[in-house]
Amino acid sequence: MTTMPPKTMIVTGASSGIGLAVAEHMLAAGWTIGLVARRADRLEALARAHGARAVPLPLDVRDAAAVEAGFRHFVDQTDRLDVLFNNAGVFTSIAPLDEIAVEDWRRAVDVNLTGMFLCARAAFGLMRHQSPQGGRIINNGSVSAHAPRAGAAPYTATKHAITGLTKQIALDGRPYDIAGSQIDIGNADTELLRDAAKQAMDRGDPPPHVMDVGDVARAVHLMADLPLTSNILFQTIMATKMPYVGRG
Repeated sequence: MTTMPPKTMIVTGASSGIGLAVAEHMLAAGWTIGLVARRADRLEALARAHGARAVPLPLDVRDAAAVEAGFRHFVDQTDRLDVLFNNAGVFTSIAPLDEIAVEDWRRAVDVNLTGMFLCARAAFGLMRHQSPQGGRIINNGSVSAHAPRAGAAPYTATKHAITGLTKQIALDGRPYDIAGSQIDIGNADTELLRDAAKQAMDRGDPPPHVMDVGDVARAVHLMADLPLTSNILFQTIMATKMPYVGRG
């Protein structure tokens, strides 16, 4: 009986929050995971805890050459890339539009949009040319891809842009069996959300309703495990008591 090799996934932003939760969940499910983040020490610790199926790829997603080299290094070790969870992102300081620092705007665009494009571009190229052809790219969109959070113009604008990128990947990937999809996440209990919630509560807003980040990992696993003949184009997972936001 032939033993199938483990499925492979690269997770960006894998050193903390949603990325870390997804990486650990998929490793526990038997996948081989490429761990992308800037903090090499955290990635090495994760690799020591999980063995050879955890491959540290310390890099900055804003660096096109580093992304290409890191993704290629992963495939050189694993022979293929089945899934990219395109997750790395930043949430800048909350402020009225006229008080948002231009540097914050540019940082959000560089990481949340350009960084996600560079990772999708590298994954698309590998998936297009591997044999058998194909794969899946899952973008982390956020509920901010549906509706804004107060004072969060850089984050909201970049996440709306990711929805367009997702649709383009889904369209352009059809001839190559590359599925493009997006998970929009609302209020997973992570350090990033806690920082944003503190800013909001400092303004007098009530504390947000949150969900366990492990629920997000299970939702990503559902999308990742589908055959390439099926695709969840958009999935929203959110804390049940969050205000409803629709894709109108």
